[in-house]
Amino acid sequence: MFTDFPLFPEAASSVAREVDQLYWFLIAVTGSATALVVILVILFAVKYRRTPQNEVPAHEPENKYLEYAWIVIPFIAFMAIYFWGAKLYFEINRPPDDALEVWATGKRWMWKFQHVGGQQEINELHVPLDRPIRMIMASEDVIHSFYLPSMRVKRDVLPHRYTSVWFRPTKVGRYHLFCAEYCGTEHSRMIGSIVVMPQSGYQSWLAGGAVASPVEQGRELFTALACDTCHADEGPRARGPALTGLFGSEVRLRNGQTVVADENYVRESILNPAAKVVAGYEPLMPSYQGQVDEQQLIYLLTFIKSLAPEAERPPDGGASNDATRSTITGTPGTGNRRP
Repeated sequence: MFTDFPLFPEAASSVAREVDQLYWFLIAVTGSATALVVILVILFAVKYRRTPQNEVPAHEPENKYLEYAWIVIPFIAFMAIYFWGAKLYFEINRPPDDALEVWATGKRWMWKFQHVGGQQEINELHVPLDRPIRMIMASEDVIHSFYLPSMRVKRDVLPHRYTSVWFRPTKVGRYHLFCAEYCGTEHSRMIGSIVVMPQSGYQSWLAGGAVASPVEQGRELFTALACDTCHADEGPRARGPALTGLFGSEVRLRNGQTVVADENYVRESILNPAAKVVAGYEPLMPSYQGQVDEQQLIYLLTFIKSLAPEAERPPDGGASNDATRSTITGTPGTGNRRP
């Protein structure tokens, strides 16, 4: 009867086993220390209890070896916990370069997912087996928490900024997704599923829901919002910084600081452009706060991330990137960009 209610969820990701091993190591260390303290308290209470013979306690010389052991053994245990935990922390927070990106939006009370191919899902996410998945997440309202017990990952999902977490599923199946942060009266209903599929099945699933990609929709929105009137790569229309090759690069600001152009920087530049003005430019850009929603921000971000420099374009993607370039500069595939 207890097989239907396992003590721990199934370990279904590349880090799950190590997370469990660290957890059990912590249980063993703290449990052993607690047991030792309890045993010594009882032993000393009996051995050194007050009797007529020891009204005046005898002098006990200090034991340096005991003091050394009390210092060295806990130090070794604490350092083992620290380095093991730090290694696991960095592993969980550094997604592989080939990770498949999926955008997630938390909203009371549902999860919305956007795939790079254009497919959208609500409360259900299909992912391929043995492929790193990087979740880029934001909230439309309050703080949520993206929690996958079987993958052993959990990350807060915040309004007004992006957070991310990654996992690599190692077992085919359907796994629970929860919101682990109380977010209102219907919090308990904010649940979903992660469906891990074999690579062939995942490709078939993708083909069955083919729609316009976020890059294409972002390109159309970029033009509709007249962003191309300022963000040209060169020429008289270049009243704003060039966007080709922007994402992931270092940007020098008017105040002398340098920031990395990641998802949060681009998001802030769209919604609050005066917060970080690029060196050499005036704060002319209007705010698009209230004019674009979370889904449209995903489109714009995906489009800007696709604007790789000429030298970094993939061999099979040159045509689409040339089309992207012509959208920004107004000239078809010139290959020129602002230095």
